[in-house]
Amino acid sequence: MIQEKSMYFAKDEFYNIIRDLGGTWNNAKKRLLVCLIQLPENENIYWAIPLGNFKHRNDKAQIRILSYINKDVSDITSCYYHLGKTTTQSIFFISDVVPITSKYIEREYKGFDSKVYQIKNKPLLTELERKLRRILYYENKKPNCFRQHITDIKNFLLTEIK
Repeated sequence: MIQEKSMYFAKDEFYNIIRDLGGTWNNAKKRLLVCLIQLPENENIYWAIPLGNFKHRNDKAQIRILSYINKDVSDITSCYYHLGKTTTQSIFFISDVVPITSKYIEREYKGFDSKVYQIKNKPLLTELERKLRRILYYENKKPNCFRQHITDIKNFLLTEIK
């Protein structure tokens, strides 16, 4: 069972579905996902944001990410990434958001207490949700404008659940 604001790893099968639907998911390693909020249309589907360790990026990549983050807030590209502390200095790839169900969760990401890691930092959550809502608003106006084909994945999951 997925918990909001908690972190998980998805099954390879899920990433194959993204590719089968015409989306791009070219990350070779298991990407950690934070299941931030439920879809209003269905309580079994969550918006999941991939994240990684910011310090694992080379200088050029860090500069590129920061250039997006530092853009004017009126620019949608300012919402593509976010930096925040989880167990490390994490980069949230907000524009790579995907809807997901528990069927496609491989395992939980466990914290120091051996329980599923849940983000509790309210300012971080507020900013992640703000940026996510802007990305989703943009996606609703222009379906499948992001490389992973958010709308096609959502429709696939909604159909699958029925």
